Amino acid sequence: MTKRILLIHGPNLNLLGFREPAVYGRTTLAELEEAVRTEGRTLGVEVEAIQANEEGAIVTAIHRAVEGFSGLLLNPGAYTHTSIAIRDAIQAVALPCVEVHLSNIHAREPFRQHSLTAPACIGVIAGFGVFGYRLALRALVHRLEQ
Repeated sequence: MTKRILLIHGPNLNLLGFREPAVYGRTTLAELEEAVRTEGRTLGVEVEAIQANEEGAIVTAIHRAVEGFSGLLLNPGAYTHTSIAIRDAIQAVALPCVEVHLSNIHAREPFRQHSLTAPACIGVIAGFGVFGYRLALRALVHRLEQ
């Protein structure tokens, strides 16, 4: 049976390619998702992606992931810095989760440098743009194969 990975994009990531291209690049969300799916096929996993601007929708997606997914890739967007609810959801489902960010959050504004969600994850990859998502998927699959 093929492992399934749920890729969750948080708020404003639907605007990729248009929103602050100097920070987030010109790749659209659809292009990013296709790159991750292609990487997934190379690794023998299926990647399903969702995007939500609402915190509750992200929490619900994490909860539902226990029904058929082996792990999570998560870019919580701005909720990275504010959401105890998303952190609690990750801990509650106990699925391995890799947090991923296009930009290096540690080199940005002070309020973006702390992640509330990262401690619930097995790792964080930040600052490598779209390639970082491929790295995150590889890291997650590596962990699942151990």
